[in-house]
Amino acid sequence: MSIAAEVALDYLSLRGAQARLAIAIANLASQKETLQITQWRMQAGLVTSLETEQAQAAVEQTGALVPALRTSIEQSRHALAVLTGQPPAALAATLANSGPVPKAPADLALAIPAETLRQRADVRAAEHKVAAALAQVAQADAARKPNFKLGGTLGLSALTLGSLTGGSSLVASLLAGVALPVFDGGAGLAQVRAQQAALDQARMAYQAAVLTALREVEDALIALRGDRERLRYLENAAVAAGNASKLARERYGSGLVDFQVVLDTQRTQLSTQDGVASANADLGADNVRLYKALGGGWVSGQDSESRS
Repeated sequence: MSIAAEVALDYLSLRGAQARLAIAIANLASQKETLQITQWRMQAGLVTSLETEQAQAAVEQTGALVPALRTSIEQSRHALAVLTGQPPAALAATLANSGPVPKAPADLALAIPAETLRQRADVRAAEHKVAAALAQVAQADAARKPNFKLGGTLGLSALTLGSLTGGSSLVASLLAGVALPVFDGGAGLAQVRAQQAALDQARMAYQAAVLTALREVEDALIALRGDRERLRYLENAAVAAGNASKLARERYGSGLVDFQVVLDTQRTQLSTQDGVASANADLGADNVRLYKALGGGWVSGQDSESRS
């Protein structure tokens, strides 16, 4: 389960980096066009070299993102290959082309039964430790009680012998097997108390395991809810930033706005689009972390009720 989660996280990281790389390359092409327009305007004496240098700086800054993202993509490919038991470069051809970032259904984590937490290995281990400690308490307590045992032999010969020698001797032999515990100065009681303390400790460890599981699940759910909301805002911002950047370039070409407006809108466009790509990858990672926190997959409470 942990390996499956790690594979999913690395795959999401790969697709997210590929999406960010495509955005960076597209914005770099747009900024190069703006730089060319600025150079033409400078040659015509409409702007100074200041605007040209600013445009050149924006191009170089965006261009610096490209090798960093390509490095991240290669590292994610290597991690995926090793996790699947292959050499680092084995998946280079398979994962060379960009693909969409996987998205989970929006209603996937609406209602998850609490019983799902028992899938976790730490919770199940704590349960078994409580059961074992409880059995040890019962064993220690049983050792302090008398041991009853019926002696003698039953059968034709025994019945015949009993009738010849008197039934009272046979009854006395049968009822003689009562073993009382040897006086131990309270050692037996101390052993029971020690096992009871171990049981209490196991119960506390079980409670701690369940609380830890609940915290991890709650953290994953909160992150999932927050990233969904963040993605919605970023998508709206990316649309508005794209429109603003287009309008600013058109007006700058006509000499209606200052070049600083173009720079600001292009930076905002790159930032918001990159944020959308990152948020999509984060949203997928939140679902994977929820899967891991629950100890595996789950069936929502609504689905389980409809099946029943």
